[in-house]
Amino acid sequence: MIFRREPLHKKLAREAHLEQSEPAPIVDPGPHWGNAGIHGVPRPRRWDAVASAEAPGLSGDEVHFVALPNGDLVVDEDEPADTLGPLADAIEQTVEPPYRAEAVRQGEDVWAVAARRVEVAEFEAEGDELRSWSAWVRARAIPTSFAPRAWTETSGK
Repeated sequence: MIFRREPLHKKLAREAHLEQSEPAPIVDPGPHWGNAGIHGVPRPRRWDAVASAEAPGLSGDEVHFVALPNGDLVVDEDEPADTLGPLADAIEQTVEPPYRAEAVRQGEDVWAVAARRVEVAEFEAEGDELRSWSAWVRARAIPTSFAPRAWTETSGK
């Protein structure tokens, strides 16, 4: 018959009346990354559509604009709205208005343009200007003379 001797640490603990009645809980010493873990949960996409287009006549290196449901373009920079046609046409192959778009110059006349859908709300207001606070926490002044009804955006799906 083979029998085991009691391990020394258990014998000493028993003799000193330090025995634990229940085992200690297991402690996880690893990093706690939440839901993402190592492989990760994919981030929600920022853009609903991305395209490239040739747009001669634009002066800056980036441009931001909004396409309203009726097809009108509201430009944030000092660019003529008619020069943004190629950028809007490239995006509208995938996304229909209304959307907010950002374009960045990639070459002399080549632009990368990305858009995300938005919802447009109409309301009446008094005063000289309205402020639209976008998700990027940037204020943009929109003159009320732009249209009889002003617009604001919220994130769309």
